[in-house]
Amino acid sequence: MKARVYVTLKPSVLDPQGKAIHHAVEGIGYHGITDVRQGKYFEVAVDGSLSPDEARAEVERIARDVLSNPVIEDYRVELDSSTEA
Repeated sequence: MKARVYVTLKPSVLDPQGKAIHHAVEGIGYHGITDVRQGKYFEVAVDGSLSPDEARAEVERIARDVLSNPVIEDYRVELDSSTEA
């Protein structure tokens, strides 16, 4: 089983890297972009012995305690139980 964790800054937190990217894409000719927010992406392989509920709970805990700073970041967990490699 694979879990995907997306970590992003909370909307109220200033994102200087996102602003720099936004400025750069405008500078090289991209139009219609109103904002850019950067974040982090993680793929976590989960042992198949865990049920989907147990796996989600474990990855949620990892996302909260290790992968994100809950003061300034939000996270989202997606669980994929397909057997594709």
